[in-house]
Amino acid sequence: MNPYLKQFLLPSLALICIIVTGCARSANPDVERGSLFQFRDGYPEIRTSSIGLLSETDEPQINITTDIVLGSLIYTTHEDDKRIAQISLEVRILEKDGDFTKTVRKDFEIEHEFEGSYVSQEVFTHEEILKAQPGEFEVIVTVLDQTSGRASSRESSASIPDPENPEIAVTTVRLLGKNVSDVPTPFFPITTYTVPSRLDSLKFEFQVTNNDMEDPLTIRSRLLKYNADRSAARPMNFNNYSPSSLPYVGVDMRRPDEIDSSTRRLDEPGSVLIEFKYDLFTKGTYRFEVEIENPNGESLYRARDFSVMSENYPNILTPREMAEPLIYLMDRRDHERMMEIEDPDELKEAVDRFWLSNVRNMNQARSVINLFYERVEQANKQFTNFKEGWKTDLGMIYILFGPPWYVDRYLNTMQWSYSYDRTDPRYNFTFERPKLRNEFFPFDNYLLQRNQGYFNVQYRQMQLWLSGSILTTRL
Repeated sequence: MNPYLKQFLLPSLALICIIVTGCARSANPDVERGSLFQFRDGYPEIRTSSIGLLSETDEPQINITTDIVLGSLIYTTHEDDKRIAQISLEVRILEKDGDFTKTVRKDFEIEHEFEGSYVSQEVFTHEEILKAQPGEFEVIVTVLDQTSGRASSRESSASIPDPENPEIAVTTVRLLGKNVSDVPTPFFPITTYTVPSRLDSLKFEFQVTNNDMEDPLTIRSRLLKYNADRSAARPMNFNNYSPSSLPYVGVDMRRPDEIDSSTRRLDEPGSVLIEFKYDLFTKGTYRFEVEIENPNGESLYRARDFSVMSENYPNILTPREMAEPLIYLMDRRDHERMMEIEDPDELKEAVDRFWLSNVRNMNQARSVINLFYERVEQANKQFTNFKEGWKTDLGMIYILFGPPWYVDRYLNTMQWSYSYDRTDPRYNFTFERPKLRNEFFPFDNYLLQRNQGYFNVQYRQMQLWLSGSILTTRL
């Protein structure tokens, strides 16, 4: 863990329930996006991905990967001060248009050492390969924390081609990553939409099936980068974003940049596992897409969307990761000067100076810092879309004011209230969604309805943080 957090951050004792949840798969079955973060305080946090394949001997099977966040489990102390969590994992597959089902249950004891923080984003990974039959399947993964008695479930889909069917077929595109290491390490499945930038390289994997002896296939692949807003939320008293601006649109999916493309011909019948490997990309929003076409003009399309985030996402560990969210508490020019510091040690010293020059009591500063970065991490888990959750308008308000007392949702509008008086403009904030969430735009991009009258509201909240009074104030 970063020395700065060892010195200041206390173990997290309480997190809140998720406000905006994610789904395991988008409504568009042709595009896989992995799992968005799904967090409920006290419940196991899990992420899953699944892919239907034919083995080398043409046996239908489903490969299911489950990541269980270690910091979301309840641990008990055993001999030699070992902290152990006990869980039960159930994987169930159900054929969508048939009667085939299969269930596997396993128990695990997980030992984990926490280096000063219980908000660990390290994961316990379990891979299960279930033999099945050709068809469309729902995959349900349930994890029970035996200590708390609480369980969480995630759902995904898997399609297994029929080796006897002459029609062409292509599986879901699976995304895998590899960590930077002096020792060669294997690729592992990435179950989330977000990809931390600490990884060394990525691999895309899919299987193509063609049982027609006479018709070869043309396989075209492209790696695309979309122009997406990556800026932190602007102050509450600024003007609203204009409809033509990128922050308003969120992601411009009409004009992507083509990073790489390839075309290959598959002449032999049968099933072929195809891989594409790349060095990790810069931060941004991406899509790897595949189109399969035969001479008759029949074609299939599959894609995998993902977004490259900060090094330890959704956690905040490095000096740069801790300095960036301070834009909500600092003068913008001062923050720009801080972010120009390239040396990590110097940047850490600048972050230390900022906190200790404002919150002068060491014990109080420790508690304020703990609260601030805990909210940043919670914002990442609750509001991540095409950019980091803390950068969204919802994330900014959540960090400054905390979880809302009341949330009212309408078709395209959401209101957060921090007062029993639901009409008080000082404590009621309205967010509007410029674009409805759909199968082609799966993101909730809620924008705060800004007002010049919010200057005093935001200034007061900043002073509560900078003085340490945030610890004794209801907001």
